Amino acid sequence: MEKRYVIRTDAFISEPMSREEAIQQVKNYDQQGISAYIVSEEESKRIKPGEFQTPKWS
Repeated sequence: MEKRYVIRTDAFISEPMSREEAIQQVKNYDQQGISAYIVSEEESKRIKPGEFQTPKWS
């Protein structure tokens, strides 16, 4: 089974997509000046609205 990923921004969580699609979408957001992060589909289910913590490595 292929692992699915979602994009997390300050405003929303995307629908699940492939790794390649997620990487391309984050690059597009970066060009627009929007901070976005890739998380696994499983992790996105645990994140409640307003509780996303920016990774310390970013």
